[in-house]
Amino acid sequence: MIADSLVIGLAQIDSTVGDIAGNVARIRAARAEAAAFGADLLMFSELFIAGYPPEDLVLKPAFLEACRAACEDVARDTADGGPAILVGLPFVEDGRTYNAYALLDKGRIEAVRFKVDLPNYGVFDEKRVFAAGPMPGPIVFRGVRIGLPICEDIWGPDPVECIAETGGEILLSPNGSPYWRGKSDERLAVAVARVIESGLPLIYLNQVGGQDELVFDGASFGLNANATLAFQLPAFTSTVAKTVWRRGPKGFVCVEGPKVQVEQGEEADYAACVLGLREYVDKNGFPGVVLGLSGGVDSALCAAMAVDALGPERVHCLMLPYRYTSKESLADAEACARALGVRYDIVPIEPVVAGFETALGPIFQGTTPGLTEENIQSRVRGAILMAVSNKFGAMLVTTGNKSELSVGYATIYGDMNGGFNPLKDLYKMEVFRLAALRNRFVPKGALGPAGEVIPKNILIKPPSAELRENQKDQDSLPPYEELDAILEGLVEKEMRVSDLVAAGQNLETVKRIERMLYLAEYKRRQSAPGVKVTRKNFGRDRRYPILNRFRDAGAPAVAPQEGPSGRGFAPTDDAI
Repeated sequence: MIADSLVIGLAQIDSTVGDIAGNVARIRAARAEAAAFGADLLMFSELFIAGYPPEDLVLKPAFLEACRAACEDVARDTADGGPAILVGLPFVEDGRTYNAYALLDKGRIEAVRFKVDLPNYGVFDEKRVFAAGPMPGPIVFRGVRIGLPICEDIWGPDPVECIAETGGEILLSPNGSPYWRGKSDERLAVAVARVIESGLPLIYLNQVGGQDELVFDGASFGLNANATLAFQLPAFTSTVAKTVWRRGPKGFVCVEGPKVQVEQGEEADYAACVLGLREYVDKNGFPGVVLGLSGGVDSALCAAMAVDALGPERVHCLMLPYRYTSKESLADAEACARALGVRYDIVPIEPVVAGFETALGPIFQGTTPGLTEENIQSRVRGAILMAVSNKFGAMLVTTGNKSELSVGYATIYGDMNGGFNPLKDLYKMEVFRLAALRNRFVPKGALGPAGEVIPKNILIKPPSAELRENQKDQDSLPPYEELDAILEGLVEKEMRVSDLVAAGQNLETVKRIERMLYLAEYKRRQSAPGVKVTRKNFGRDRRYPILNRFRDAGAPAVAPQEGPSGRGFAPTDDAI
């Protein structure tokens, strides 16, 4: 029989990489929820059984076998006449491993489709572990011809065109699409293009949750064949949603589905950092977190994010003052801790620093005190915080921002100590903006208090590491507004030095910042993971060599030499 309507459930829920049994339990719980609202079919996100991205786990035969066995076990559940299931898993066929999406119905695996376009850029590395599948035709479910383009398959026209040309009636696209700023607009534009080209309605289902540096924001949506919005699910929230699709004169149309507002801009950035921190702490089994609260904006914002993620009872803040710590910083840190409702302890470090100086005195005799002695303070603080972490099991949150990590303005084995950094992909001025935002905005699901939790004085005083008398960050760095603009050009956009100078930056400043950026690569390799917020984060997106002698001298771009025929050299030309 050919169905004239379909109730399609959308499991926008979290899965955990490698937790096959837990993911299967989540499938069964979601299926029960979908059965209660009469779903014919329930969709899950890309590689849900394995968790996404599974990376090199896919190279382990035991892992692949466990995923396949779990899929077959879930398939047997569908013999009860309840909702059929669409679910992703790594799938081995003829000795090749595919990123697959399977229809489970009538107690068995009814059909499987393989991902065609394997992304191999930015955070994605799928060509390393998967084989590309053939162009997909539709599957048939209740007489409806359903196309299953998997994630990247809708970012180019060919897979969807193949589905449309072979009789597809509706597109159901499972995704593991990580968050970065502005990503939701990109997804919508791509989906609209595929719908207009094919004339088919589309369901875009995205996973939600955190995996290491990546945050998946959900925000699943649907489009009718005329590219109007059919439904919109929330961002950063798990849900099992009901959508109803009815066949009309021009194909299937969504006649029922939720439409909610999703966070945008700085609100989305903040929500992503909170979700990423919560998922990292909870999935790794930490009872809570500990962090140093210095009275500065970075640690204050980290404390607020930690409380929003975990609740105040799971956050422990320590002030670690030394002779250069100002009374202002002591007051600001205490006010922030009280506003957030966290445990707050003061541990003076003067005796410990003095012990280090005494121990090193014979070796350092005759030298001038300087940066080394300043960094002892930071390393003492790092050691104390790590001791508290080890003693009580709480994870140490590190609080450096992207501006500091870019130029090496951080002490390795000191303030870089920690297990996770929610600010790692936020430049300093973005930290200020999000801190100000938090005083007037609380993301949904947050466990922290509303209102002003970061004292105003923290937002207006000049940033300082307070490692020497009257120290300010701008003693050794350009103003952060200027620094961040240069770094955005060098890191996010890979701009030439000459282009930044043409945009109004000082040549020598840009060259100095570029040098600092390259020299600090070894520090970043040893830094804690942190939430990806921008298009190009340190680590998964930006993979630079540690040993790197290239420097951009600032010359303008030069066109390549023409070949003998008056054109650029072709790959087959011998003469240069």
